[in-house]
Amino acid sequence: MYLETILILSGRSSVVRAVDICEYMGYSKPSVSRALSNLKEGDYVKTDDRGFILLTESGREVAEKIYERHTVISSFLTSLGVGEKTAADDACKIEHHISDESFEAIKAYINRGKG
Repeated sequence: MYLETILILSGRSSVVRAVDICEYMGYSKPSVSRALSNLKEGDYVKTDDRGFILLTESGREVAEKIYERHTVISSFLTSLGVGEKTAADDACKIEHHISDESFEAIKAYINRGKG
């Protein structure tokens, strides 16, 4: 969820700070700092000389994959009549656990309906 949050925030502003992540996610500064440290160790994020948070190439790939899953699943659920808030909350839960095969099948099903 942190990588997805950084991706979203970087689309809204040219810089992302730890405090921005705290505010967006509603998490404490120590929790965000700990998570960012783990993401740096995994080479998913880095900080520039001013301390702004940037996604690495691998971090951006993971974030974009998760974000795509979130938006597609959320949209799919709302098309079934699920309320937007519930669909977004459920998409957050599903996006991290759904297999690539199932996700691709949902995308194909949605695309058939558009064509």
